[in-house]
Amino acid sequence: MNKKIIATSGAPAAIGPYSQAVQAGSGTLLFISGQLPADPETGAFAAGGIGGMTRRCLENIRAILEASGASLSNVVKTTVFLTSMDDFAEMNRVYREFFPAEPPARSTIAVAALPKGASIEIEAVAVL
Repeated sequence: MNKKIIATSGAPAAIGPYSQAVQAGSGTLLFISGQLPADPETGAFAAGGIGGMTRRCLENIRAILEASGASLSNVVKTTVFLTSMDDFAEMNRVYREFFPAEPPARSTIAVAALPKGASIEIEAVAVL
């Protein structure tokens, strides 16, 4: 199997032993690690509540996609992790801005906690 590590300064650096993304399957699949709502330059979480944090997570994913020569239209599956399902409606509102037509398959999971005390994390799979 061929695999290529994707890394960009347009998204936060990994905070553990993992890659921002891995391109695999003869270069046709891109697995993007969970993205926190952190600004890649400052490391600070986005302001604006869950809406601002959702936007930042998806902007980080978009930066990783662009570093691999892809775009949000290549995404076929996302997983959203929320620490409170009370945030579901607002997350959906912002998510829809990034995927207005033919959105990818998605799972949304409530979790007890996320790294660095985040309220949301989003991971994605894309076909290139």
